[in-house]
Amino acid sequence: MKHVLVTGGAGFIGSNFVRHLLASEPEVRVVTLDLLTYAGRLENLENLPNPQQHRFIHGNICDRPLVNAILAEEAIDTIVHFAAESHVDRSISGPMPFIETNIVGTFTLLEAARNAWAEKSGPFRFHHVSTDEVFGALQPGDAPFSEKTAYDPHSPYSASKASSDHLVRAYGTTYHLPVTISNCSNNYGPYQFPEKLIPLMILNGMMQKPLPVYGQGAQVRDWLHVEDHCEAILRILKQGRDGETYCIGGDNQPSNLEIVRTICDLLDQKLPLANGQPHQSLIRFVTDRPGHDFRYDIDTAKIEQELGWKPKHNLQQGLSETIDWYLSNTAWLQSVMQKEEFNAWLEQNYQQR
Repeated sequence: MKHVLVTGGAGFIGSNFVRHLLASEPEVRVVTLDLLTYAGRLENLENLPNPQQHRFIHGNICDRPLVNAILAEEAIDTIVHFAAESHVDRSISGPMPFIETNIVGTFTLLEAARNAWAEKSGPFRFHHVSTDEVFGALQPGDAPFSEKTAYDPHSPYSASKASSDHLVRAYGTTYHLPVTISNCSNNYGPYQFPEKLIPLMILNGMMQKPLPVYGQGAQVRDWLHVEDHCEAILRILKQGRDGETYCIGGDNQPSNLEIVRTICDLLDQKLPLANGQPHQSLIRFVTDRPGHDFRYDIDTAKIEQELGWKPKHNLQQGLSETIDWYLSNTAWLQSVMQKEEFNAWLEQNYQQR
């Protein structure tokens, strides 16, 4: 692993991985390819460690000539594929970008890698980052998801990721492309665009806005701190076996309502509401989304036993650190949101800080 292409490297998980890789492997050359859609931002790549080892390229993973040129010019031997449309609600209202990016984009990268690495000496690696949502939903009493769980996607997003997983496996089997896949649980941490549950609750709580919770908030997810996820991927790149899949989780399964209440309690300590009320008074239950999976849980035994990885963050610690990050990075939030309401709130609440 000397020359690494990270697709989607200006997004939430991708940018955290670029940062982690540059800090952990200072001799590695890292190239980031990102289209800079709403969730991918150059601000996510500011102040990188070893910046001389990093190059950013603005472009689309579906652009085959561009991908071919990057693999050739940079002598890429490792691809870490994060680039994806990833928000379930957006996939329900408009599925086409999910098909184009998650399926066609993955196919484009696989074909480019297959041709670039043909008859060349390796080692090479194509690592595909996927989700536990491809497995569907667990019923009460069901065993956690594992590498042997059958696929059962329930949304356009998870269906597109399941399709890309199958493509990656097929290229490994048919063309002997050196591939690995990871299926992770819900990530949280720094640089996450505030549309997912945790950053949305933090931002709304900071702005004293309602905290919308689907249904009764009884849905259960496994929450994985993004830094733990990045370390797991690095372990796979360095020690993982070709053709293998690894499940990555945070070893916790609170309900969504428990998550929101924990965030509220932490915000009460760090940024009390002006009216003296607890942040939980902002919780509002809203109509559940169509096809909402009830429960996810993930078995990490394989990656723990084979690669010696375990999550380092417990949920309380991780949420507290994440809130601190958002409170300390209001310039990043301002650039992401670009809303007059947020700018006015920022001026009012941070002019003395």
